[in-house]
Amino acid sequence: MTAAHRAMTLLESWPNLVSGPPKCTVGQAFASAGHEIVHFHTADSADLHLTSTAVERLLPQLRHSSAIRVRPGASWITVLLDCDSDVELLLVLVSVALKEHSEENGEGGGSEEARRRPSLPCDWERPAELPAVPAARPGAARRMVDRLMPHGH
Repeated sequence: MTAAHRAMTLLESWPNLVSGPPKCTVGQAFASAGHEIVHFHTADSADLHLTSTAVERLLPQLRHSSAIRVRPGASWITVLLDCDSDVELLLVLVSVALKEHSEENGEGGGSEEARRRPSLPCDWERPAELPAVPAARPGAARRMVDRLMPHGH
């Protein structure tokens, strides 16, 4: 079981989170009160919607962790999941995100306007497509070896 799967299994038991497909359509999401909080796009990372206010406030601490990637001005961060301590870090940050979103919406579920306000989309970028490799000409590999090694060896 990967660290991401362990994190998803633990988050499934949180009463204030609902799992389902993310708006970006890739992977698995967990939402609360209509706001997407965390996305699992790959088996080795999670994207977390902390809010831009929380990212700004926590930036000095976030930069100390080699498991966290932050883009300037973003409200989403990426947590690289490699081991149990990364999963624990993610869970702590999910708690922070839930608190931030509840405060943003006001205590007790927030105002009707805040509840209807859509959550910001995640800024996950699909890995760039690798450029197509042109088909090798017959004998190209042999000519390359001939350039590197003198004949007769």
